[in-house]
Amino acid sequence: MEKLPPIIQVGDVLLSSEILTEKFCCDLSACKGECCVEGDAGAPVTLDEIAEIEDCLDAVWGDLSASAQSVIDKQGVAYTDQEGDLVTSIVRGKDCVFTFYDDLGDIHDCCLCALEKAYRAGKTRFCKPVSCALYPIREKRLGADLVGLNYNRWNVCKMAIAKGMQENLYLYQFLRDPLIRRFGEDWYQELLDTVKELKAQGYL
Repeated sequence: MEKLPPIIQVGDVLLSSEILTEKFCCDLSACKGECCVEGDAGAPVTLDEIAEIEDCLDAVWGDLSASAQSVIDKQGVAYTDQEGDLVTSIVRGKDCVFTFYDDLGDIHDCCLCALEKAYRAGKTRFCKPVSCALYPIREKRLGADLVGLNYNRWNVCKMAIAKGMQENLYLYQFLRDPLIRRFGEDWYQELLDTVKELKAQGYL
């Protein structure tokens, strides 16, 4: 098999080749949504997403902790982090303000997203920031017309790797819907065509 280049270009997007080669499938029974509460900053958001989130506040307010409500009252739903990026506000330097804990089937005390809960209940039109939906893929703007996508490896997600191997599901397949939401159906089809061509050339 030929050695796969580290970077693959699809349209105006540069992808780490790991997105095509690594297997991944979230396992909430193992992690219980830990990615929403671990880390030192909130989820990256755009100005348009901030406006959408603000429109959702009435629908999600009752699911938020008193601490989260206080943070939002003081600084809003988002802030600028140390790297200059807009991110969702967090509580005690850790939890996203939109997290809450509940049982999810047989999974007890799972960390869930109040924004997604309201969306799935038909109360809002906005689900959650696309950066959350895309995780563990992280997006970085490389220029006016170029975007980079990297696979962010994190120990929290080690069981997702195991489940991905069990399900024989690659990262780009697991994140099909979020990738389409972000880049469109045509772009995702181009990605699939690229994968097919790389297989034909012996790279995959």
